[in-house]
Amino acid sequence: MSHPPEWMIGEPCPACGSPDILECELRIGADQFQMGWECRDCGYSAIWKTSTDAEAGHTIERRIVDVMPLHAITALYGERGLRERFATETARLGDSAGRRKVKQALQLASRLHALDHRQREPFVNHLLRVGLRITCHYEVRDADIICAALLHDTVEDHADDLSAADRPGAFAVLTACFGPQVADLVAALTNPIYAAKTDEHDQYREHVAASLETHPWARVVKAADFTDNGVGLIYTTGPKAAKLARKYAPLIPVLADLVARPDTPLTCHVKARILRQLRNAEERFTVITAATAAREGR
Repeated sequence: MSHPPEWMIGEPCPACGSPDILECELRIGADQFQMGWECRDCGYSAIWKTSTDAEAGHTIERRIVDVMPLHAITALYGERGLRERFATETARLGDSAGRRKVKQALQLASRLHALDHRQREPFVNHLLRVGLRITCHYEVRDADIICAALLHDTVEDHADDLSAADRPGAFAVLTACFGPQVADLVAALTNPIYAAKTDEHDQYREHVAASLETHPWARVVKAADFTDNGVGLIYTTGPKAAKLARKYAPLIPVLADLVARPDTPLTCHVKARILRQLRNAEERFTVITAATAAREGR
C-alpha cells in the first residue's frame, strides 16, 4: 500500500501530534482504494490510493486497518476490523503463554458480553478498543494488563454468569483462570454496588479516586477505558450524552493527577498523550453540557 511520504505510519497526526483524527473515508472503486484522514485539531489531511487487486484485497485491507484510528476502524469495519487489529497487535507479544492467556481473556469477555450493546455497537468493541489503547498507544506488552483491560467490566456486569457465588465467586474464577494480578486489577476497576439514596455519580468518582490511589496499573487501564468513553461520547446521542458528560467531567482532574504521578508505569510521552486526550475529552463534555443547557432553556 502506498501512502504520502510525509505521513507517519501510526495513530497521531504527523503535523501536531494530536490523536484526534475523526474524519476517515474509504472508497472502493473499480480499480483503487482511496483513504483520507483529517486532523480535528490542526486540519492536516492526507489521502493515498492503492490497487484493488482481488487477490491482494484482504492484505491491503489489513494493512489499512493496521494504521487507522480506532474509532475509524469501528466506523468502517466494526467488530471484525477491531478484532483484526487486536490480533495483529497481540501477535507481537514475545511470550507464547501470554498470547494464549490474552486470547482466552478475549474469548471469555466475548462470551459474557455477547448480548450487550452500547448505543449502536456491540459492547465487545469497547473492550477491544481499551485493549488496543493499552498495546498501541500506551506501549504495554504485559499480558496480565491486557487481560485486565479486556475483562474490566466482567464482574461488574456478569458476576452471576461467572459464578453462583456472585462477586466473590467471580473474582475467584478470574484468579483461577488468569492469576491474582488480573483478578486484583479487575477488582480495582469494578464499581461497587452503590448505596441507595446517594448520588450514583458522586459514589462512582469517589470509588475511582480511592481505588486507583494504590493501584498504579489499574490507573493505566482506567485511562484507556475513560479515554474510550470520552472519545466515544461524541458519537452518543440524546439525553444519555448529557448524563454521561456530567458523570465523567468532574473525574478528569482526578485522573490527570493520577496519570501524571511518578509511580504510574508509563513513559513520559505516553503520559503526555493521555493528558492531551483528557483535555480534549473535557472540551467535548463542556460542549455537550452547554448545548443541553441551551436546548433546555437554562
